[in-house]
Amino acid sequence: MTDQLEDGYDVVVCGGGAAGLNGALMLARARRSVVVIDAGSPRNAPADGVHGLLAREGVPPAELLERGRAEVRGYGGHVVNGEVVGAAKNDSADGFTVALADGRSVRARRLLVTTGLVDELPEISGLRERWGRDLVHCPYCHGWEVRDRAIGVIASGPMSVHQTLLFRQWSSDITYFTHAGPAPTDEEALKFAARGIRLVEGPVESVVTAHDQITGVRLRDGSVIEREVLAVSSRMVARGGFLAELGLQPAPHPSGMGEHIPADPTGRTEVPGVWVAGNINDLSAQVGAAAAAGAGAAAQINADLVAEDTQRAVDAYRNGFSATSEALSAKR
Repeated sequence: MTDQLEDGYDVVVCGGGAAGLNGALMLARARRSVVVIDAGSPRNAPADGVHGLLAREGVPPAELLERGRAEVRGYGGHVVNGEVVGAAKNDSADGFTVALADGRSVRARRLLVTTGLVDELPEISGLRERWGRDLVHCPYCHGWEVRDRAIGVIASGPMSVHQTLLFRQWSSDITYFTHAGPAPTDEEALKFAARGIRLVEGPVESVVTAHDQITGVRLRDGSVIEREVLAVSSRMVARGGFLAELGLQPAPHPSGMGEHIPADPTGRTEVPGVWVAGNINDLSAQVGAAAAAGAGAAAQINADLVAEDTQRAVDAYRNGFSATSEALSAKR
């Protein structure tokens, strides 16, 4: 990482996770000037390893990011420490001006925004401290690591019942806590009973731990239910507040799981010149999908820049040809 920042780039990538780094790698290989501005707060920092990523199964998140930064730099791209706090369309020139929290700014012809999301968790004492350790959310990310253990799912969103049925694939000891949510429907309760999933009603007051491990949950009535692992469906909210000046606002995700920045399948937003990729747009994307989205958006951005560069060359050629013709005519 470096703090050196040039005045302008073809593309400024806001966010240095898998989506941003893979997008920057594609752009640097396309011989574009590109900088990744990374605030250094990846969503998966608490996790021991990245899972479900072919040929990199179990790699520590920090190691994966460092390898990615080195690859981007190896093709001439820049990776800069900084937090993006604003982005505005330039009045007197093409492109955008990106503002950083430390007062610096940088110009960009195009923006690729990959700042990810924030997980909002239920207000339960002791819950946040276990996040990414023995408090998990995705069975595909963590199911193997918590297999055959006593798992408690705390109802926290519209996907909680689905999440519970999924975790049953990895363990036969599953307890569903209704917490502040509605009780399961009759059909859902039937599914739980058929799969041997225990149903516990009432609000969860706190997480019980011993020796830095979850041992259970305490209900508001004082009773304690022993559990080794807890799962919740976090409310996921895009980190995109700095896009407001451009007219881009988070919108409810179709899944009901939170808010995202809408875009078309290529990552192109409704603001010309701005693309998004990764969890800021696709809330459920794992690392591999986020990286792929970053690469795809980068290819679209490069194609857009090629079209613009070509049109500028055509205009210059036409103007030059016209000027030459006029000069020849004047000599006759």
